[in-house]
Amino acid sequence: MFTGIIEELGTVIDPAPRLRVRCSTVLSDLSAGASIAVNGVCLTAVQVKSDSFAADLAPETLRRSNLGDLMTGSKVNLERPVTPATRLSGHIVQGHVDATGEIAGIDALGEGNYWLKVGVPAALERYLVEKGSIAIDGISLTIAALEPGPILGVTVIPHTFANTTLGSARLGSRVNVEVDVIAKHVEKLMKR
Repeated sequence: MFTGIIEELGTVIDPAPRLRVRCSTVLSDLSAGASIAVNGVCLTAVQVKSDSFAADLAPETLRRSNLGDLMTGSKVNLERPVTPATRLSGHIVQGHVDATGEIAGIDALGEGNYWLKVGVPAALERYLVEKGSIAIDGISLTIAALEPGPILGVTVIPHTFANTTLGSARLGSRVNVEVDVIAKHVEKLMKR
């Protein structure tokens, strides 16, 4: 389980099918077999070196996420899983990406803040609520607006913009989307 609070921006050394990422902070306690979130996708580190780690990308991962789009030099959001003593600063993020969305707008609001609009698949619309949680490329964000399409809008604060992949986001870029797992469980319970 993750929180959606990004710890480090890594750099892709080798892309799919065995992804290798150059980084430093997340390596301090990473070992082979441990989970790590890359752009919000929970992966298993299969090789850990002093300056990087590698993880295999399964066909399902490539189908549901944007990790297959990565190239050498791409920046990725990295987060280690929570421990029982970790503060839950974001929201519950499993790293089980539901689909990809597309950046539909990124507008400066002033003082380093941005308004991000993301188009998401219609199948996810029922899980989106204003002031609800959403993970975009593994970043815990709060839905501030919903438009037909569906398109969700979030405010991105200066720290998040400067320290995640959102700082280099472009119109039309694919992003990984994970909806709140609690919403999915409530829906299933209500169907009974």
